[in-house]
Amino acid sequence: MIQNLRRQEKFVLIPSQKIDGKVVERAVHYIADFVYVENGVKVVEDTKGVKTDAYKIKKKLMLKLYGIKIRES
Repeated sequence: MIQNLRRQEKFVLIPSQKIDGKVVERAVHYIADFVYVENGVKVVEDTKGVKTDAYKIKKKLMLKLYGIKIRES
């Protein structure tokens, strides 16, 4: 049984970059399809048809920054 189901939760992977208060590079986000708690553990799940190069990098950043291994279905 799962609890606390949320959809389209956004995670910041790289914050926006500013020089003199002006944004020169926008932030990079990963938007999870589903986030929920299963057996007391937070699960981030993504449903992918095609694993793009951008997704593969974001998946690695999620593990590095948040310690979250994305569950793929």
